[in-house]
Amino acid sequence: MLAIRGATVHTVSRGTLEGAVILLANGKIVAVDRHLPIPADARILEAAGKVVTPGLIDCHTHLGIAEEGVGDAHVDKNETADPVCPHLRALDAVNPEDEGLEDAVGGGVTSIIVTPGSENVIGGQSIAIKTRGRVIDDMVLRQPAGVKIAFGENPIKMYGGKGKAPSTRMTVAGLIRENLVAARDYAQKPPAGRDLRLETLARVLNGEIPLRAHAHAADDIATALRIAAEFNLRLTLEHATAGHKIADLIAARGVPAAVGPSITARVKVELRDRTYRTPAILHAAGVKIALITDHPFLPIGGLRLEAALAIREGLPAAAALRAITLSAAEIIGVADRVGSLDAGKDADLVIFGGDPFAVATKIEQVFIDGQPVYGR
Repeated sequence: MLAIRGATVHTVSRGTLEGAVILLANGKIVAVDRHLPIPADARILEAAGKVVTPGLIDCHTHLGIAEEGVGDAHVDKNETADPVCPHLRALDAVNPEDEGLEDAVGGGVTSIIVTPGSENVIGGQSIAIKTRGRVIDDMVLRQPAGVKIAFGENPIKMYGGKGKAPSTRMTVAGLIRENLVAARDYAQKPPAGRDLRLETLARVLNGEIPLRAHAHAADDIATALRIAAEFNLRLTLEHATAGHKIADLIAARGVPAAVGPSITARVKVELRDRTYRTPAILHAAGVKIALITDHPFLPIGGLRLEAALAIREGLPAAAALRAITLSAAEIIGVADRVGSLDAGKDADLVIFGGDPFAVATKIEQVFIDGQPVYGR
């Protein structure tokens, strides 16, 4: 057993505990509280003056399927021969040796979603994983963690430039509807044989798998909400760059938003409304938010900085921490295991030298499943 003693502990679920004790054993959190008795045989890690949080969570990355430093050899996030690919699985393409995963651990990020890219209308199945492991199958938190769909410029640019559909936003929405209807018919009639594409979408229709909708502009966000309402689907908005313009509509629909990355240039039209105020506006409207890097578009180590900039623009610090821990876990569907420091959850945590949102604060140690995976 390991006892971490004396730190300021942000449990996220139960507030902040000063001078608390955290007990870890067998990869799990045994207890977290002030004045906990420490078993005589426990190893003690003195953490007075330090700050402990749950392991950070980024619920939109391309880690492992858009590998760094290898050129085109390991960029597998988009199948660009077909705009509709719900049967593809990020699981089958993630390389655990991607250097970005080491950066994630060093940045205190212990859980992530790896998602297909946004050049297809329906890009495939996302996966939630821990950020340390030799074989992807042993890193899985949730599979699938969603089916990726994409609105806006990316699929139109990819396929319209080839003289193929979609070349308009109408066609993007039409292809999604067409395939959802086909999946509904597939589920209602005994099929002559398996269709992996329709089988996947049938699981979306019955609520087993959420849709994760790449949507930056307000009109694309509204289309995603419209289609989700038509088919009674579980939906998460990914990016939601202009979400602040229709925050009340998003809140009324009860749809969460994985916001970001805000640290990016306005390299295309649908990013022109980018502002660091978006998370605060959505939160104030009652939208459940997470913050994301979209790694490698913003390196994974920038997740804390995304949160710090959102705080500067009005997001409460507690909400910012929740957005990269427990709210992210809830959006992914893994809050029973990660996202807060509670007894019974996985022992994923970060020890900071001070305020987690101060840029100069160093990460002292990172634990995944109770094992030290990073330390200064």
